[in-house]
Amino acid sequence: MVVIPDILVQGAQMALVLLLSPLLTGFVRKVKARLLRSRGASVFQPYRDLLRLMRKEVVLAENASWLFRVTPYMIFAATWVAAALVPTFATGLMFSWTADLIAIVALLGSARFFLALAGMDVGTSFGGIGSSREVMIASLAEPAMLLIIFTLALLAGATQLSTIAAFMASPEVGLRVSLGMALVALVMVAIAENARIPVDNPATHLELTMVHEAMVLEYSGRHLAMIEFSASLKLLLYVSLIACLFAPWNLAGSGAGPASYAVGAGAYIGKLAAAGVLLALFETATAKMRVFRVPQFLGAALMLGLLATLLLFVSRSL
Repeated sequence: MVVIPDILVQGAQMALVLLLSPLLTGFVRKVKARLLRSRGASVFQPYRDLLRLMRKEVVLAENASWLFRVTPYMIFAATWVAAALVPTFATGLMFSWTADLIAIVALLGSARFFLALAGMDVGTSFGGIGSSREVMIASLAEPAMLLIIFTLALLAGATQLSTIAAFMASPEVGLRVSLGMALVALVMVAIAENARIPVDNPATHLELTMVHEAMVLEYSGRHLAMIEFSASLKLLLYVSLIACLFAPWNLAGSGAGPASYAVGAGAYIGKLAAAGVLLALFETATAKMRVFRVPQFLGAALMLGLLATLLLFVSRSL
């Protein structure tokens, strides 16, 4: 009987990320529209778009293989599992022992791998361009992400998210330059991984600059709905990851009561709202950069992660 509450709390977290991810996307679009002095669509518009796509018929290219049909579901499953592993309103959940940063990076990397294969499967020029650009971005984003993980692991002594969150919430952390560098690097990686401005513009289909949209141009119907849902989940995942690692406030502990879970859920929604406003402000004030300048952008994130790791080694040797 003790296991039943743990299963319910873990299921609540899995349902929470699933329900809030389209809302976060709609909230960012709404704030951007307000900043541009336009009315904008409702924050619930992504839900309507997903339902509309689910009702439409799937149109497939003649030379599309089984991989093209299966990829949207594989991407959605991997992204949902990764997003559900990140502590949102509570730590020490039933599956928290699997919530490892390296495992999350592996899940996202596998989703990216299949999406790049699907982009090339039909054989269109746009799909090939998008896949090559996606792999180029991943070749710099993933090493930067691993250096950020090494920095946090050196401090907390583990790569498990609940352990890192508990350490970051303790008073022994203090102000560290290495943590500031890791935070900036993680934000830069999150922008690149989610194809946001200045790396990519998710609201346009300009063939000279698009990356993510180029790989999914051939998808339609429920397949496109799964990919769009996965993109929203991925954005929520990175926001949750930043909040868990660098703002682990009001996270309920293991075996907490319903009141603590409610406070943690409210704090989590507040963190999502703050992150959505900051993202909208940044994208409104920043211009889209050229594709050939993306390696410089991610190279800076890689250097910040490397410097953060080296600073920890130097400070420990003193």
